[in-house]
Amino acid sequence: MNLKIKLRRKVFSLVGSVADSMGRECYVVGGFVRDLIIGRPSKDIDFVTVGSGIELAEAVAREIGPGTHLAVYRNYGTAQVHHKSLELEFVGARKESYRRDSRNPIVENGTLDDDLSRRDFTINAMAISVNADSFGSLIDRFDGLGDIKRHIIRTPLDPDITFSDDPLRMLRAIRFATQLQFDIYPDTLKAIERNASRIDIITAERIKDELCKIMRSSKPSTGWDLLLRTGLLKHILPELVALKGVEVVNGRGHKDNFYHTLAVLDGVAAVSDNEWLRWAALLHDIAKPATKRFDPATGWTFHNHNFIGSKMVPKIFARLRLPLGGEMRYVQKLVELHMRPIALVEEEVTDSAVRRLMNYAEDDLADLMMLARADITSKNEAKKQRFLDNFDLVEEKFRDIAAKDSERNRKNPVDGHEIMHIFALHQSPLVGYFTKNLKQAIKDCEIEDTREAALEYLYRLADKAGIKPVNPPLESQQ
Repeated sequence: MNLKIKLRRKVFSLVGSVADSMGRECYVVGGFVRDLIIGRPSKDIDFVTVGSGIELAEAVAREIGPGTHLAVYRNYGTAQVHHKSLELEFVGARKESYRRDSRNPIVENGTLDDDLSRRDFTINAMAISVNADSFGSLIDRFDGLGDIKRHIIRTPLDPDITFSDDPLRMLRAIRFATQLQFDIYPDTLKAIERNASRIDIITAERIKDELCKIMRSSKPSTGWDLLLRTGLLKHILPELVALKGVEVVNGRGHKDNFYHTLAVLDGVAAVSDNEWLRWAALLHDIAKPATKRFDPATGWTFHNHNFIGSKMVPKIFARLRLPLGGEMRYVQKLVELHMRPIALVEEEVTDSAVRRLMNYAEDDLADLMMLARADITSKNEAKKQRFLDNFDLVEEKFRDIAAKDSERNRKNPVDGHEIMHIFALHQSPLVGYFTKNLKQAIKDCEIEDTREAALEYLYRLADKAGIKPVNPPLESQQ
């Protein structure tokens, strides 16, 4: 089949012209070709030439001219050309072989067919010629075009060899299936199951990169479910595997917390692109296996799973090489607080309880509510709607209290001038001690934000300091 693909950007003609002047075959390959056919945006453009990719890159950089940056990686036989928004990568066609104990290949010069056959999946093993006499011709030795039409992820060669040689490709298969919402071909899927233990030779950093791409996809649950089904998950995040399953005692069972977690994850992904909110959703119930108890009177309980789960987050982030700064603390906070909005729904909502949650959550309150809403996964639609309606009331309470607090901050219940009057004090650090503690007590919801509560608190504070009131409050003198 001689299929022509339209290459509209001038850079393809430019690279092809340079390659022709050098007497070289040259092709655009890999992910750019796949995405061009699918209709996905792709900024990185990879070229393969039969011969030295570095020599071709150097010639292309000279042709493009001023403002071009050339980066050469001689150990890998590759080079990159950057010009404005262009990012071009060049490599010579090659064939690879692997040792059992390493994913680093032994690389030799090869033909275009050698180069395409070494690629991970058929949808990534297509090439388009940029030479003038065959410009736009699609080379598709393994029916990648057909697999795109069938929505299939499949290896060009024996999948057992492909995955044993480079086990990272198992994760890439799952990542592509998740990003594209394709199915993994049955033989390819079974080969992942057979070779799952080989993932242990891959560095945590490379695994993390694939997991984060799964997390950023539109439906990340697809990837995590495939990780479980193939046996990869127990090598990567065994704490998540422990959530799987339903235990029944005396006819009473709990929900499958693994699939509940995936539903929460997709619920969050549907309303937010925040990758770290998605990680919080994935880990929000991570301590349920450790806290699971059966009480004959009340059934299954998971007391303090939110608090214990938050303590597990740093270790998981460290093991997966996820960032240990603000991102980790954000996830830890949301895991710890994720039950709090539900508690406000289930009991009478007081101003102090709502204010306390607002103070704990601070700028992450809206994200916490997105997580809390996604956490309602009941199949009882009436029950689910009742919770969501109550969340609307809680959020209305947030707005009301924020307005009250804004007004209160403009006018304190008892200011420093009145404190000096009541206790016959001059301006001094002691006055600052009273005002600072009063403000903090109100912020921490230790007392109500009323004048009466503030005065009572100040009298208690003064009594502890051995100070007696001398004058009545100013209001009582009016």
